[in-house]
Amino acid sequence: MTAPSNETNEEPSLTSWKTYAVGIQMLFVAFGALVLIPILVGMHPSIALFTAGAGTLLFTFITRGQIPVFLASSFAFLAPMSISLEKYGYGATFCGMFSVGIVYAILAIAIAYFGPGFIKRILPPIVTGPVIMVIGLGLAPTAASMAVSSAGSSDFSGIALIVSFSTAGTAIAMALNKNRTLNLLPILIAIIVGYLVSIPFGLVDFKPVIEAAPIQWPWTSASAAGTFEWMEFSLPAILLFIPVSIVPAVEHFGDILAVQSVTKKDYLKEPGLHRTILGDGVATALAAALGGPPNTTYSEVTGAIALTGAYSTRFMRIAAVTSIVLSFVGILGAFLQTIPTPVMGGILILVFGMIGSIGLKTMIAGKVDFEEPKNYIIFAVIMMIGVGQLTIELGDFIISGVGLAAILGILLNAVLPSKVSQSAA
Repeated sequence: MTAPSNETNEEPSLTSWKTYAVGIQMLFVAFGALVLIPILVGMHPSIALFTAGAGTLLFTFITRGQIPVFLASSFAFLAPMSISLEKYGYGATFCGMFSVGIVYAILAIAIAYFGPGFIKRILPPIVTGPVIMVIGLGLAPTAASMAVSSAGSSDFSGIALIVSFSTAGTAIAMALNKNRTLNLLPILIAIIVGYLVSIPFGLVDFKPVIEAAPIQWPWTSASAAGTFEWMEFSLPAILLFIPVSIVPAVEHFGDILAVQSVTKKDYLKEPGLHRTILGDGVATALAAALGGPPNTTYSEVTGAIALTGAYSTRFMRIAAVTSIVLSFVGILGAFLQTIPTPVMGGILILVFGMIGSIGLKTMIAGKVDFEEPKNYIIFAVIMMIGVGQLTIELGDFIISGVGLAAILGILLNAVLPSKVSQSAA
């Protein structure tokens, strides 16, 4: 399944129904994780929908409309959010999340002053390639579990497998179809097919749609309990979130490299890494100020871009506006939540796999030499730590998975001698 060439990719007109359909399917790809994270920590998913859309539009403005990414709830902050909510409450937690945006702003200033060159030296292809692969492969258990279980658990369901395979098979068929219209809409068409296949098996529960209010106000509740709290200053919460901010910062750089690998554009040069990290930070600060979870660039959408060849930021703006609209429309939001788990699992198996292949492509494009012992040591450590989800806990500070793998990869790249330097010695 080869992504269309950027040079031959023709954007449909903004007035075309195809453009809106492609944009909306980007939201479908992100929707599962977008609403899952706030639900897991006791926040209302509606505010997450609003802040994801608003954050994406803000990011697009800061990056001059040049990078096709979608921002939404970050898994990296799941642990600190859970700890902070339990210990300090919602107001303090929002303050801690807001501080992450400030850290990103400081990092953006440093990058603007020193230039992105030092980032490239710190994060060469032998580090970023495996990190991108870990992002995709690390999500594999989630996708696999969703594909075989109607409830998202690990319990096997033959019916769920039929639904997920039907969904994934449709997406593959549409992506390989020579018809340009079908080729642009593999994910959306696959979800529709998977949804229809699910209905006879009784996997679709329409009760949330029947009970949903036609219009809802996202800010009526920041938590599932129905309460809303504004930010309140809390130093302990700030100290809890700031160390963890390095994880999504590294993931952000990997995501930007993944997107530019797909679109064949150098985003580190224009609009610049300082603008992308600033956009991510400002979007996170905005989300915290409005009572939503921290935002981050979504790797899932990068996989969808590679699958569809939809490189334009127009599609992301459409997804963002749709997300904002759905945060107010109770019935539509409830309907989206009725999409069966195996349908999303079938899609995510394909999308997460595409992310892994992008990481491999990054190393190939960077001409990584695996005859160099240093390189295969770095690759091995990143893959095993990242995919294995090794976790380090120091008090309230927790780091694991891709973040820990990326940090170890950076350190190994800095301290390990190369074969060339050994020979010279």
